Amino acid sequence: MSTIIKFSKSAGLIAFALVFVLVFNLKAQDIPRPEHPQPQFERSRWINLNGLWDFTMQNKVENPEENWKTMPAVFDRKIKLPFVPESELSGIGYTDFIQGVWYKRKFSVPDNWQGQRIFVNFGAVDFDTRVWINNQIVGRHVGGTGSFEFEITKALQKIENEIVVYAYDNTLSEKQPRGKQSGQQPPRWGGISYTRSTGIWQTVWLEARPQKFIERVFIIPDLDKGEFSVVPEFYAAANGDKFEIIVTTPEGKRVASASAPAADGLPISVKILKPRAWSPVDPYLYNFEFVLRPNSGTTDHVKSYAGLRKFHIEGNKFFLNNKPIFLRMVLDQGFYPDGIWTAPTDAALKNDIQLSMNAGFNSARLHQKVFEARFHYWADKLGYLTWGEFADWGPVRNFKDPEGLLNQSNEWREAVVRDRNHPSIIAWTPFNETTGAASNNLEFYRYIIKSFYDLTHALDPTRPVNTTSGYVNVYTDIFTVHDYNQDPITFKERYSSVDPLNPEKSYIVNPKLAVPYAGQPYVVDEYGGTGWLPNYVTSKLPEGTTNILGRFAIGYGKTAGQVLVIVKDLTDALLQNPNISGFTYCQFTDVEGEVNGIYFYDRKPKFDIKAFHDIISAPAAIEQTGRK
Repeated sequence: MSTIIKFSKSAGLIAFALVFVLVFNLKAQDIPRPEHPQPQFERSRWINLNGLWDFTMQNKVENPEENWKTMPAVFDRKIKLPFVPESELSGIGYTDFIQGVWYKRKFSVPDNWQGQRIFVNFGAVDFDTRVWINNQIVGRHVGGTGSFEFEITKALQKIENEIVVYAYDNTLSEKQPRGKQSGQQPPRWGGISYTRSTGIWQTVWLEARPQKFIERVFIIPDLDKGEFSVVPEFYAAANGDKFEIIVTTPEGKRVASASAPAADGLPISVKILKPRAWSPVDPYLYNFEFVLRPNSGTTDHVKSYAGLRKFHIEGNKFFLNNKPIFLRMVLDQGFYPDGIWTAPTDAALKNDIQLSMNAGFNSARLHQKVFEARFHYWADKLGYLTWGEFADWGPVRNFKDPEGLLNQSNEWREAVVRDRNHPSIIAWTPFNETTGAASNNLEFYRYIIKSFYDLTHALDPTRPVNTTSGYVNVYTDIFTVHDYNQDPITFKERYSSVDPLNPEKSYIVNPKLAVPYAGQPYVVDEYGGTGWLPNYVTSKLPEGTTNILGRFAIGYGKTAGQVLVIVKDLTDALLQNPNISGFTYCQFTDVEGEVNGIYFYDRKPKFDIKAFHDIISAPAAIEQTGRK
């Protein structure tokens, strides 16, 4: 009898444990985007705040300077973060203008976080954000694409806490960049701007840090020496505090370490035993652990990683790890049918890169958006090269409002500083298609562009800068043009004039505004754009959308095979030119009414992807020629 009783108790405990694990796992699965949002700077003590929040929104804000001071009496909706209210995944799906959004939820801080500094972190919120903890305002951040944080330690209560977030977002303002977010009523078919993203659009999380902690590190690879240079910054570090660096292989074997006094901005060299380069064919990543050991108090541990690679320019050529490389880029706008600016899952970010590589591309121009850090993580893991670009489109790019220029400069600084450790990023592009700004005031325009060039190089001297993609080059390390000519014969003839030895004779799009070509790498960083939809899709479109292909109508009425012939002829004209250093095919997927993608908006293939791969990955003449 006693044996039976003991067995029953044991079975009950096992059953309870199984139920606890099941409930815990279900709760974890209920959190959208549960992965750590910034794997290059990860502490072990963090809590994901994604999921259901109380929510309310304001279509029109009459007085932005005062509106934030009055908290709503009622939060009349629920929203699922980190998805924006315009998205299906948020549970709301409202796509007209929203200027004010309010969020609220409860949270608790674990007991073992006592004595730590507590921070709330935001991957990104569009645009002007204020945060309260227990009715105490803890901070304001301006900018729609940058990551930011506020310390909330002094505002916390012991048992339960309340966080309120407010964001003001006016996409029509000359004070804020918007990228490809539409400035009109819900976008119609055929436009090149798309559904807006208002408010929180990346992960929100809590984090515990010691009293003294590591603020950031800049990891600079030196392939030729087989070492990394680490430049740290600290909060409250003092004389006697030590900073340690431990480098291990993916399998956990230690290959390097270093220690130095904790001092802001002083580089520390870490020599790697038997160094192994990072490249697209071998995307090898070293694991880093950074440790701040204060003279007294708790140590701070941060996990990171880096790749040992070299990207540089000689003459008109790009070199990766000292070998010439032709950049086969695709234009990726980072939009999703159900999440808009936010990928529905981490797997979706990885899948986008794999789909692009399946189509023959070795790289991407990330267009008019600061991508999530998790995208760059997967690019690092998969060996996928990218150009980081800012979301500069919108009224602000007319350079008429000083506050708008300040906002743009600050956002770009945040993007470069956050992402400069990723080995997959090989160039920066702060502006795109700036003909309007140049036409308004050419002298002032050139002054601003040069200032962004200098700012970018000051923040990251290791990468080239393509200051303004497209038509109006000023001061730039890479000369770029956009060309949607669909006639392969005239397209080829146009670029036969490009010659780094005779740069003054080379083709430029707008000679009245742009500076002449000066022998840099010459990249046609938008071409193609051959819009096409199958007949069974066009036949089901709403009335009044017969011009769905807009300016990309070359594929209208043709078969997929006929479109591929056009794409091949255009691509061959660039690949076979010994003075073209790379291209950007437009584009990766259809986005809403813009239907010039290789894939449909839902990521299903439009074309024979193997055939597309063969076109894009054909040999490039510039890789075969000697250095110029």
